[in-house]
Amino acid sequence: MVQIKRICCIGAGYVGGPTCSVIAQMCPEITVTVVDVNEDRIKAWNSDSLPIFEPGLQEVVESCRGVNLFFSTDVDDAIKEADLVFISVNTPTKTFGIGKGRAADLKYIEACARRIADVSSGCKIVVEKSTVPVRAAESIRRIFNANTRSSLNFQVLSNPEFLAEGTAISDLKDPDRVLIGGDETPEGQRAIEALRSIYEHWVPKTKIITTNTWSSELSKLAANAFLAQRISSINSISALCEVTGADVEEVAHAIGTDKRIGSNFLKASVGFGGSCFQKDVLNLVYLCEALNLPEVARYWQQVIEINDYQRRRFSSRIIGCLFNTVTDKKIALLGFAFKKNTGDTRESSSIYISKYLMDEGARLHVYDPKVKKEQIIQDLSHPTISEDDPDRVSRLVTISTDPYEACENAHAIVICTEWDMFKELDYERICKAMLKPAFIFDGRRILDSLYDKLQNMGFQVETIGKRISQKIPFTVNNDIAKVDLQAPPTKKSKS
Repeated sequence: MVQIKRICCIGAGYVGGPTCSVIAQMCPEITVTVVDVNEDRIKAWNSDSLPIFEPGLQEVVESCRGVNLFFSTDVDDAIKEADLVFISVNTPTKTFGIGKGRAADLKYIEACARRIADVSSGCKIVVEKSTVPVRAAESIRRIFNANTRSSLNFQVLSNPEFLAEGTAISDLKDPDRVLIGGDETPEGQRAIEALRSIYEHWVPKTKIITTNTWSSELSKLAANAFLAQRISSINSISALCEVTGADVEEVAHAIGTDKRIGSNFLKASVGFGGSCFQKDVLNLVYLCEALNLPEVARYWQQVIEINDYQRRRFSSRIIGCLFNTVTDKKIALLGFAFKKNTGDTRESSSIYISKYLMDEGARLHVYDPKVKKEQIIQDLSHPTISEDDPDRVSRLVTISTDPYEACENAHAIVICTEWDMFKELDYERICKAMLKPAFIFDGRRILDSLYDKLQNMGFQVETIGKRISQKIPFTVNNDIAKVDLQAPPTKKSKS
């Protein structure tokens, strides 16, 4: 069996950094070097202020950084010295050309493959860790074969990550499964065994699954598509609950107790976000279309459309409750990350809700405990969000460093991220400082146990998937024309 003594990971992002930090901690005899061309990111990994927020990550990094874990911009040397190279770079959705808005852009994967081929010698195992479309490993292999030399031999494996942001360290240390795909040749099987031996330092053998390369690649896309499908399914039911008087939390609990279904990912909200779900479902849609499976493509496309619908529907409800106009009204947006315990804003529902409210001229005061001001401004200034008015963010958006400041003199509070701290705010103090009627729109159902208390304070409470009887009656204008629920979903491309 091939002995792995040195690992190089190309890409110091949300996958590469945490994954290789845990490998270094669990395998002290292996030297792990994480490389990236972004000097600022590498400086952050070598500092006390890591470039990403993830519970438990700081402790893992500090336990082995400088011992057998290193962060560097010297990509070529790290590749040369490594026995195994992880490719963990971004695979964004294409913004132009064939497959625009759906297909994965593999330019960074290709660039990595060419660089590895250029500087390598001897035998190397190359592992695709990024989320890639099916048969991407074949593309990497073709590049290697076209650039091969007598002194050079490559084996290409697929080892997709299944970690969730916010719980990445626990997911890495106690995974549901580790999936390794490779060639069914003797050389391919030896490469699989070499990678398996790394994980066996802490992962039980029964949790390590080996497949062919294509099955491994498709399993990652399918897993994310199934999870996204569950969220869209319960969100579609939440709309039905609001007009019938049912409570989506009760419905979700009732169906979640069915052992054939289970309770995970049945939490109704303003919609899913993050780096993977939308990208991977769209990738799956494109794959089905390319393989002449239009019915399958339409099925998975509907998962995305329900997610877009949920965001528009929630925004429409805010506008309708505020007497069908939010122009020049101050709205406090609590939470900008796509989920709690991360600073990641990619495809966050907060971005799209902000867009719809800015379209109506609302003045947004945004607070998030972990997302930096520069990131919020960058997201909201994207051309697909600010449309033809790039200056509107400076006019309409204020970034607050304190939740109470954000809520002062506001017409409404909109909770978009389920940060635990939002359950513990002094809402009596907040209510006194707001304009009346004071509205709370709970887009994450985190204040369920407080609804009666909030109403007694004087709040008008609105939530996802439940019709709340208001103790202080008011009239909702349901003639919501400006935010069209049937409008085609707006796609945020990555620049």
